[in-house]
Amino acid sequence: MKVLLLANYQPDAIQSMDLFASMLEIYLTKLGHKVRVIRPKPWFGTMFKSSPKVLIKWFGYIDKLILPLQFSQTLSWADVVHICDHGNAIYTKYLQNTPHVVTCHDLLAVRCGLGEFPGYQTGWTGKLLQKMMIRGLNKAQKVACVSKQTKSDLIRLSSLHENDITVISVGLNYLYKPMAQADAKQRLAALGIPLDCRFILHVGANHWYKNRLGVLSIFQALMCKLQQPFYLVMAGKPMTDEMYQFIKTHNLAEKVIELVEVDNENLRSLYSAATALLFPSLQEGFGWPIIEAQACGCPVITSNRQPMNDVGGEAAIYIEPDNPQSAAEKIICHLDTLETLKSKGFINSQRFTAEKMIDEYVELYQQAIDEKFGNPAV
Repeated sequence: MKVLLLANYQPDAIQSMDLFASMLEIYLTKLGHKVRVIRPKPWFGTMFKSSPKVLIKWFGYIDKLILPLQFSQTLSWADVVHICDHGNAIYTKYLQNTPHVVTCHDLLAVRCGLGEFPGYQTGWTGKLLQKMMIRGLNKAQKVACVSKQTKSDLIRLSSLHENDITVISVGLNYLYKPMAQADAKQRLAALGIPLDCRFILHVGANHWYKNRLGVLSIFQALMCKLQQPFYLVMAGKPMTDEMYQFIKTHNLAEKVIELVEVDNENLRSLYSAATALLFPSLQEGFGWPIIEAQACGCPVITSNRQPMNDVGGEAAIYIEPDNPQSAAEKIICHLDTLETLKSKGFINSQRFTAEKMIDEYVELYQQAIDEKFGNPAV
């Protein structure tokens, strides 16, 4: 099968979406499929690098809108086109005669634009782009959602028929597994983590729904209730000024360790050594860190909300992410049982292998091809 992957505009630097497209390319190729990757070329976006950020953003929009001029010849090569990120669903109008699939990771931006999250506003340009994206999704032949929650949102917010929407969970994007204790200690020491300390880990960026200030609030509540010495390791994007101020106000500077842009092997060492992963997101499309941690033998504490409680299965502790006091109390009640979650986590993480994900996409590709050119599904 010849698969054309339509990936993201690289200057946008959306790491998770770049990882997803890379996974598809690597694993489809391993199975013997022919794969090409196309993405909007950053012509205007790089020609005017010294321009104000607002103008660079608009130049980026122009680069994205002229993509159809670049892929017209490639379409004739492909058996099927896979738009790897729903943000690029605006291109489905050019694919009406071509078998195609769109992956929808979440509709949080759309829901923000509709006012479903009071306090989180979307500008007029953002609302315009979201409307364009929904129109594109409405024209999609097949849409794969990464979770049941995302599928539910898509059914509610689009005009797509439910038969054209399926759920294909994302797989692990790296060979996450427990790291040998000696190797993990060596890496942790290089990262500046005190020897043999107990620490709670959080992995994430600074999007509002990641609730990183909530992570600090839960940790602070824990420290008030516990006599045991714990550290909090915040891995991912640099913390915000508001987060630094919270740490200062609550005298947590000696207890919070910030690690920025941690690579996969160092992240594996963190998962392998952490007492638990604390992942109290308010919303998610899926929640990769949950299964990454479980695959490394790290107990998971996450939100009692979809899709986190679906992804974590019976192998996680569930808390209310917006109630730090009750979350801390529940964590304390389960501290002595964290060890029992390790084997359950290993088993649960196997539901989300890259191989399983790819097999399901290949089946969906074939459905799209059959519907366009023969043997349509009844």
